[in-house]
Amino acid sequence: MYSLVFDAIGTRWQVDIASQISTEKKRFLEEVIKNRIELFDKTYSRFRRDSYLWKMSLEKGAYKLPSDAALLFSLYYDLFRLTDGYFTPLIGQVLADAGYDDVYSLKPKQLRQPLSWNEVLSYRSGQLLLKQPALLDFGACGKGYLIDIVSDILEKNGVISYCVDAGGDIRARSDKNEALRVGLENPHSPQQVIGVAYLKNQSICGSAGNRRRWGNYHHIMDPFTLTSVESISAVWVIAKTTILADALSTCLFFVPPEKLLKHYTYEYIIMYRDYSVRRSEGFQGELFS
Repeated sequence: MYSLVFDAIGTRWQVDIASQISTEKKRFLEEVIKNRIELFDKTYSRFRRDSYLWKMSLEKGAYKLPSDAALLFSLYYDLFRLTDGYFTPLIGQVLADAGYDDVYSLKPKQLRQPLSWNEVLSYRSGQLLLKQPALLDFGACGKGYLIDIVSDILEKNGVISYCVDAGGDIRARSDKNEALRVGLENPHSPQQVIGVAYLKNQSICGSAGNRRRWGNYHHIMDPFTLTSVESISAVWVIAKTTILADALSTCLFFVPPEKLLKHYTYEYIIMYRDYSVRRSEGFQGELFS
């Protein structure tokens, strides 16, 4: 077993490789993975004033985006429509004005409802047209997507059994189809585990409002009421890819699971503020009493 542990995009990463690899390959993978994360962050981070995304917040116009943008924008647009606008990259300015800005001021300003997708954005064939400057935010599935990208690097270099964990969002693959046991954090007491999930060549992501909370807000913001969702404490989603698990774990704060199950294959647990739970029949795991 080889483990690579480092900090990036504001969270702790651990990449576990089940097989023996040479020292040269370790060094190569470390360099490639860290460089790829840095490139992604410098493109899509709204917390970096040297990022491409920050430039978009200052000036309208046409922007050529890297090839990885196609999947990102496609998923965002589909979920924007399916959630009736609740899932939107235009939430970035709302979060910043609420105090979750590039300097983490945590000092709210006056909030305004974001415009709709068609009023601001048009994406086609690798080019994004901004009809006006906009502070976009891809935090609802950016980390999940980056976990998939890192996993793709491993697989392209012959690593078939691995686990990529970025702050508790996980993608696991096993050539023997072995299950990985993953603890579910108690959103009301992060030092406790309230259950476990079992992954078999799958990804799991969780969303909760307990860690990134300040004043009357946390990072899961309703773009219409301009308040943070308080009726749900946490959501966990298991899916084939991490980008999908990450995105849906946010969407389920706003729309019922049935609406998304018509379009995507996934399993879920929703924990409400009163500790009541709703879960899909196929969710492999257990909750402790």
